[in-house]
Amino acid sequence: MLDSRRLSIAVRRIPQAVEDRPSIATSDDPVQRRDLILLEQARAGNLDAFNDLVTCYQDLLYSLVVRMVPDRDQASDAVQEAFFSAYRNMDGFRGGSVRSWLSRIAINAAMDAQRLKKRRPADPYPELEDDSWQPPAAAEDDPVTTALTSERHRALNHALAQITDDQRAAIVLFDVEGYDYAEIAGMTGVSLGTVKSRIHRGRLALRDRLADRMDLFRG
Repeated sequence: MLDSRRLSIAVRRIPQAVEDRPSIATSDDPVQRRDLILLEQARAGNLDAFNDLVTCYQDLLYSLVVRMVPDRDQASDAVQEAFFSAYRNMDGFRGGSVRSWLSRIAINAAMDAQRLKKRRPADPYPELEDDSWQPPAAAEDDPVTTALTSERHRALNHALAQITDDQRAAIVLFDVEGYDYAEIAGMTGVSLGTVKSRIHRGRLALRDRLADRMDLFRG
């Protein structure tokens, strides 16, 4: 909970239904309406309302951040710091999507963590290092295919670690997480043109760094 210094991201308390709360925000989207109500109540000093936002978005933010930082402990720390930052800066919210606002703060926290603590290359595919993330093996899977897939991911991760933080974040958001240009622009606080430029330049940079490994990606 947010009343302790280390935020408990594992909290699973069920948020109160929107109907149980005063109607102080309007939106055609019920999720956005819920978020605006919770945020407005948190601004008024209701800590439980902000903790409900944590409950709603902790998993989403973690799944986003864990693909941008070296390890899961660091990802958890970045998400915790993002929620603390959001709590401290609630008055800076100027409307729009609460989800995008929180995602933008989490992305910034992840990028700050990368700059401060580059212990090993960022891995946008943590499932390769943790069997608990692995889906059941298909019948057609074989050691050769598995080894090739792992080698592809290692090569890609190594290349990702060599491009700029901004380019890596844009590529992970677009190519891995599936966000569109407008969503990425909102989450990273830059223009649509800048998002497109980062993705384009990042892909060119990746291609250059993978030039001698392209045999892995053919066929």
